Amino acid sequence: MKKTLVAALLATTVAVPAQADVLVDNVTGITMDADGKVKRFEALVIDDDGKVAKVIGRGEDRPRTDYREDGKGRVMLPGMIDAHVHVMGVGFGALTLDLSETNSLEEALDKIRTFAAENEARPWILGRGWNQEKWGLGRFPTAAELDSAVADRPVYLERVDGHAGWANSLAMQAAGITAQSKSPAGGRIETLPGSKQPSGVFVDAAEELMRKAIPAPRANERDLALAEAQKVFHRYGITAVADMGTTIEDWQAFRRAGDMGALNLRIMSYASGPEQMVLIGGSGPSPWLYDDKLRMNGVKLYLDGALGSRGAWLKRPYADDPGNYGLPLQTPAQLRNILVRAAQGGFQPAVHAIGTAANAEVLNAVNEIAESFDGDRRWRIEHAQIIDPVDLPKIAENGIIASMQPLHQTSDRLMAEARLGMDRLEGAYAWNTVLQLGGKLAFGSDAPVEPSDVFAGYAAAITRMDANGQPFGGWLPKERVNREEALAGFTSDAAYAGFAEGRFGRLLPGERADFILVDRDPLMATPEEIRATKVLETWVGGRKVYDAD
Repeated sequence: MKKTLVAALLATTVAVPAQADVLVDNVTGITMDADGKVKRFEALVIDDDGKVAKVIGRGEDRPRTDYREDGKGRVMLPGMIDAHVHVMGVGFGALTLDLSETNSLEEALDKIRTFAAENEARPWILGRGWNQEKWGLGRFPTAAELDSAVADRPVYLERVDGHAGWANSLAMQAAGITAQSKSPAGGRIETLPGSKQPSGVFVDAAEELMRKAIPAPRANERDLALAEAQKVFHRYGITAVADMGTTIEDWQAFRRAGDMGALNLRIMSYASGPEQMVLIGGSGPSPWLYDDKLRMNGVKLYLDGALGSRGAWLKRPYADDPGNYGLPLQTPAQLRNILVRAAQGGFQPAVHAIGTAANAEVLNAVNEIAESFDGDRRWRIEHAQIIDPVDLPKIAENGIIASMQPLHQTSDRLMAEARLGMDRLEGAYAWNTVLQLGGKLAFGSDAPVEPSDVFAGYAAAITRMDANGQPFGGWLPKERVNREEALAGFTSDAAYAGFAEGRFGRLLPGERADFILVDRDPLMATPEEIRATKVLETWVGGRKVYDAD
């Protein structure tokens, strides 16, 4: 079993020569330079430590090296960095049921039924990705509907945004959920119309009622999920990620991979709450481990839910659900206490905030307490989706970083219009405004909520249009960013957001030789061509870890 597991973990590494100076020549190289400007080059030298030794421009002499790799004229970019993912969620998503491509309830039930029939040995059917808005259902699905697909085993399926779950009757029975069950603070047990009977959907904190009943993955299952996640990220040209919500079990899986030499993805880790932060980091963030492949940076906090499940915390009620302001998951005092506790230990806080009230609360909290702490804190707001225009200027204060996901804008556009109304969307997904006000951006995907497709995210960032070119001219087009800003958001600025600048994120001397070879230049191609970009090779620390051929 151990040999099989090691083989699975090592499967993402493609054989290359033993460490020695390597000249990667004949490339169309693009990177961000030390001043944040685009720098073009034709070759680079990788030293014995897997770092960039020299970047060679047009007409410059090539040094003599131990090995030469012919880039065949292909475009070389820094390895992409996804500033907000859930690593194990991506891995387990590859091993469980994925409903993200389903377009109707009926299609989803058929897929669930088929998956259960093909996996008769699984005691629970688990998965994610359903979206009642995409289905055009106009409501949440029910346990009875899920029973019609699978009635002989418990089923629990997370919504696409991870802020709601859908259970069948046997799953609710296993969790002890009845008509007498109460919704916890910060969560909601959905009920059938006119009844106290649970409908089968659990929102935000109420999801924990179900998760407690689900058997925890074994260590070897976590290792296999990590191996699968690395394959997914490398296929998309991603060499580093910020993992939002690392548990001690996740951390141990990362460490096991690192100890075996099978960690080929750089992970900037943010613990799943203050308890996990102390359990993993102790008195402060961990050192960089395994040649800059792993560090526990800080802590991920949730201040509200998501728009799709009407859990995002708003200043005014939902336009399509009068009286509902969403679900605040922390009181103002709780938020400030956790921020202070993290900052005192040198941990970097990363606060999930989507609605106008949630974003206002975290901006105010940071601006109240930041002056109490010396040094570079880099307070992060994860998502920062809907900000009241009166609060937007605060995002440029105290070095706050807006960690945002371009594909959320294209996926959520119609839902955001329905939830809020067009008159309340001026500060929605306001990438360009953040930059113009002097704030800092880091781009990501929130995978597995969205695909880890960096180039689809890049195209969305520069157009505000989806894969079908809608809406024509872009949605709130003033919030587009330019191509250079989008590239920085997925490389150097994403590294900066995780205190990794100078280590990786750019192809400059002294930084890790993380790069990708692709089939087109994103600074020159059309948005349609950018979305179709093919990643040909992915290299981490001067070693090839993915080859499309």
